[in-house]
Amino acid sequence: MTIPASGTPTGSEPGPEVRTTAGVLRGRTEGGVAVFRGVPFAEPPVAALRFAAPRPVKGWDGVRPALSYGPPPPQAGFFGMDALARDAAGTDWLTANVWSPEPYPGAGLPVMVWIHGGGYSFGTAALPEYDGTRLARDGGVVVVTFNYRVGIEGFAPIEGAPANRGLLDQIALLEWVRDSIRAFGGDPDRVTVFGQSAGAGSVAALLAMPRAAGLFGRAVAQSAQGTFFSRALGADIAAACAAELGLRPTAADLSAVAPDRLAAAGDAIAARSTSFAGRWGRAALRTIPFSPVVDGDVLPVTPWQALADGAGRDVDVLTGHTRDEQRLFTALDGTLGRVTDELAATTLRDFAPGPDGPRRYADGFPAAGPEELYELVHSDWLFRMPSLHLAEAQITGGGRAHVYELTWPAPGMGGALGACHGLDVPLVFGNLAGGRPAALFGESPSPAGEELSASMRTAWTAFATHGDPGWPAYDAGRRLTRIFDTRPAVTAYPEEASRLIWQDHAFAALPLLGE
Repeated sequence: MTIPASGTPTGSEPGPEVRTTAGVLRGRTEGGVAVFRGVPFAEPPVAALRFAAPRPVKGWDGVRPALSYGPPPPQAGFFGMDALARDAAGTDWLTANVWSPEPYPGAGLPVMVWIHGGGYSFGTAALPEYDGTRLARDGGVVVVTFNYRVGIEGFAPIEGAPANRGLLDQIALLEWVRDSIRAFGGDPDRVTVFGQSAGAGSVAALLAMPRAAGLFGRAVAQSAQGTFFSRALGADIAAACAAELGLRPTAADLSAVAPDRLAAAGDAIAARSTSFAGRWGRAALRTIPFSPVVDGDVLPVTPWQALADGAGRDVDVLTGHTRDEQRLFTALDGTLGRVTDELAATTLRDFAPGPDGPRRYADGFPAAGPEELYELVHSDWLFRMPSLHLAEAQITGGGRAHVYELTWPAPGMGGALGACHGLDVPLVFGNLAGGRPAALFGESPSPAGEELSASMRTAWTAFATHGDPGWPAYDAGRRLTRIFDTRPAVTAYPEEASRLIWQDHAFAALPLLGE
């Protein structure tokens, strides 16, 4: 069965139907692919199931419409995401969306499972930049996106609840893919997880989690967020959030708090995050109140240690970052063009590795001014070096990795943001004119942007299909890296000065200071 390119069915024409293990779903045809939205993959984690590990979804009788995205989980207030969650009806927070060009058993298409970012505090698969139509249609793959619990609901260590509930949601989704994706035309033995920012940090975590073993064979980490917390740090932040409500960080206390009120408590703590810097360190200075916790069970060790020990040797890895990761955040917090020598010096002292880190940055980048140094060390600490070290740990553990860097400067807003954090997402999905990221491309996408997007989609889907994105694997000798720009190239890793500064740094779980 081939889906016609006519878009949404008209008149009495029924939408495509699939039979999953839970029941029959009816979707619709859009842009040449079958689309199924708001498909539950686990029971709503509310009432008696709040703060619990996800439970398999109950089945249903008859045909269930799968036409609308499920409601987002409770959200932090960044970009108005909290209002988006409050306005959405229902508690079906754990739902998936599927795009398939051949939605019938036996098609055997590769499957690409997207994990959205949002600092582990916000995010939903319903954002227009995550629409999987072009990626599925042009790449001949089945694309899956989904929601998982974020913020306190998903990542705060709470007494009486399992750790890393957001990661457990992701495993529940992958188990649903294993059991149901064949009905949508997918091959459960050819699953690639891919994600960006906190989504890429989640991909890294899944590589380290014994419970995720065998659920995917390839992994793409785009700008992997390098923050993982010790249990003590996570628990201290959770206690502060609960104290904001006059409560203890226990499931018994917090389960009676309305979800939006609990999310607001997290926002209140984030708003005065820097006041906790003496205890929370870099997490407080960067306003990162939630991250996966290395708890010794759900997540036994950090991803870098797990990969170096061989946990991912049977998984193909593609990882990389943008050149100007920090520029977006510098613009958002009003610092762009205002970084002083004093601010740069303080930032280098706080984030550069080791006591001689600031000097090594000055030596490695002798022509850099204060703003460039400020952005370099932030970019390196949070995204660039964690991503590179994933590849290096994978190789150390006997696996294979491919590395890339996106250097194409976004033309929107006068080109002020360069190759900033998040630019890769619309390029990979091919959605250059929808959602907030559309501002990065100006009034209309340029031919150069469209060409680059096609190149990245081709690389990602080729990697998902047969493990080769189109350039040689990374190794410790040549360090070959694919550069995505108007003139594509494969060259030695271009951020050599940063690599040398961070080469001996271990990305350990962030500690609670003064324990």
